[in-house]
Amino acid sequence: MKMNRRAFIKTCGIMTGYAVLGLNLAKEAAADVMDFVGLRQKSVYATDANPKIYKLRKSQDNPMIKKLYDHKDGFLHDGPCGHMSHHLLHTHYIDRSAKAAALKSKGFKLNF
Repeated sequence: MKMNRRAFIKTCGIMTGYAVLGLNLAKEAAADVMDFVGLRQKSVYATDANPKIYKLRKSQDNPMIKKLYDHKDGFLHDGPCGHMSHHLLHTHYIDRSAKAAALKSKGFKLNF
């Protein structure tokens, strides 16, 4: 395909115009998204601060949690950082990177 100088300049001008237009549209779209995120964040905080909607904003004020950790007859009677709560509610890290590397070296494809 042969292109003379005038056609080349015209094509470059059109492509530049589309690039600038696309960049402006992308900026406007990003600004709209950020405005929406700001409004959403403001409404979530306003709803959270309204005591008529959420009476229990903190988990430590929840009567069911208090009953769970009750010292007399609660299931986790040894407290929030006790042995039973640690055993039931916490997870433990197990390093499996060596096994994953061995599988990769054998040709297995891992999705993580």
